[in-house]
Amino acid sequence: MSIWFYLGILGIIVGMIVLGAPLYVLIGSLTIYLLFVGGIFDDFALLTSIIEQTRGLSDQTVLLAIPFFVISGAIMTEGDIAQRLIDVAEAAFGKLPGGLAISAVFACAFFAAISGSSPVTVIAIGSIMYPALVEKGYPSKFSMGIVTSGGSLGILIPPSIPMIVYAIVDPTGLKDPVGYALSTTGGGDASVKDLFIAGIGPGLLIAGIMGGFALVVGMKDRVETTDFDWKKLGHALQDGVWALFLPVLILGGIYTGIFTPTQAAAVAVIYAIIVEFFIHRSLEIKDVPRIFTDSALLMGSLLIIMALALGFNLYLDRAKIPEMAVEMILDMELTIWQFLIIVNVLLLIAGFFMEILSAIMILVPLLAPVAYGLGIHPLHMAIIFIVNLEIGYLTPPIGLNLFVAGTLFKKGIGEVVKSVLPFMALMLGALMLITYVPTISLGLVSLSKGGSFFVPFPEDRKEAPEEPGASPEETPADTAAEGEQAAEAEQEQPEGVKSLEELMGEVEDEGAVDTPPSEDSEEDGGGVKSLEEMMNEVEEEGAVGKPPSEE
Repeated sequence: MSIWFYLGILGIIVGMIVLGAPLYVLIGSLTIYLLFVGGIFDDFALLTSIIEQTRGLSDQTVLLAIPFFVISGAIMTEGDIAQRLIDVAEAAFGKLPGGLAISAVFACAFFAAISGSSPVTVIAIGSIMYPALVEKGYPSKFSMGIVTSGGSLGILIPPSIPMIVYAIVDPTGLKDPVGYALSTTGGGDASVKDLFIAGIGPGLLIAGIMGGFALVVGMKDRVETTDFDWKKLGHALQDGVWALFLPVLILGGIYTGIFTPTQAAAVAVIYAIIVEFFIHRSLEIKDVPRIFTDSALLMGSLLIIMALALGFNLYLDRAKIPEMAVEMILDMELTIWQFLIIVNVLLLIAGFFMEILSAIMILVPLLAPVAYGLGIHPLHMAIIFIVNLEIGYLTPPIGLNLFVAGTLFKKGIGEVVKSVLPFMALMLGALMLITYVPTISLGLVSLSKGGSFFVPFPEDRKEAPEEPGASPEETPADTAAEGEQAAEAEQEQPEGVKSLEELMGEVEDEGAVDTPPSEDSEEDGGGVKSLEEMMNEVEEEGAVGKPPSEE
């Protein structure tokens, strides 16, 4: 590619940002440019394949889970489920130093298990917890940072909308690479279920690290705590029982096989409507059109991005960029450790400039096959991908949680960025653990399939093509070693000593093998000698089994 090709890409990106164009316009402009440069507009069959692939999205039944989870999250954000979850968390953790902040983290984690969206979690929990934290004496910067960062758990703790999109676009089908003990079925709802299970451990790890930091801040600043009261906890549990039961219903139904993820999402909508409209009575029928309109706008932009990304992926396939990326990585002979470092850096940079769903649609077809070829489990790679882009929610200029928090708390973006920096550092530490300790992601998946909880880090595999004549288990290095040993044996053979192969050749030439005498034959002299007789003569002469004496 010439320098003008890359300048064209850069010009489109900069131009769209300057114009303030929506994200789908940026991706659409970039896709049209690449299709034009790649000559795809000149091939009618390829153009129609884009239309066919876009239509094929409707065949992905798991795609229906996304609008259902969006609608259920919108209903619960408008209702009072978030407040009831906070009351339960505060009653449980209020006695600890930093108890209210710990409550905020675990309320975010719990609400994330209901909504599946990070910005929605920031709005639902942050709007209640931020003023409460400041009122209790927590620093404003810390209070803003913990709810903004805690909201990012929404895409990691299942159910997660980005995880569903990842399962759809991953070309490996989330299947096991060679040599792994896990046994995912790959494709459709089963893959999404496995991916949901894989997100539990990392989500709880990050929530625990944030909660530990809140505990330290509470001890350091000596923030006021509340006395633990069993009666208060009982009332909170009674009021919040319907909110607490929803994640149990949804996730339990998925993991036990009662629901597919798509069916679970539909159940979540029905459950949210019943609870908020008829049990809690926090919403009225007049609120329904607004909730569904907002959800439709969000889903519309998402589907446009997915359709445009299919065209982008067609260009990548046409230009054989995934294959070239795989070959380049393999030629570099990187270890898995080194490859994962490069992946983390690349994804962290992508998080600065790309919205998470766009990054998934564009980067997963590039990186997933390379990781699979190196022996990294697709579920592990998916979680690494999600955690990196979770951090991207907190990085300017695209970090969505930053803009949501800035608007919600009426603060400048610079101030919000400063508030999340300590939590970004904590999340980077968690990312390293998740990257290099596969058990965190894969342990529960392995257990659910009857395997061991401990999943070792994959070994580096450098497979060479088999040479003709080599057995499947015999590598070229083994063949070369055997050849060297044979050559050394020939060089060490004493002069004048014939090998057994040479003697056998002479015997065959004389006809000793072709017509072996019968056991009754006692011919001497000019008769044909038996193989045993010739071997005896050879042994007597010292040709075999008796090396020449030094005398």
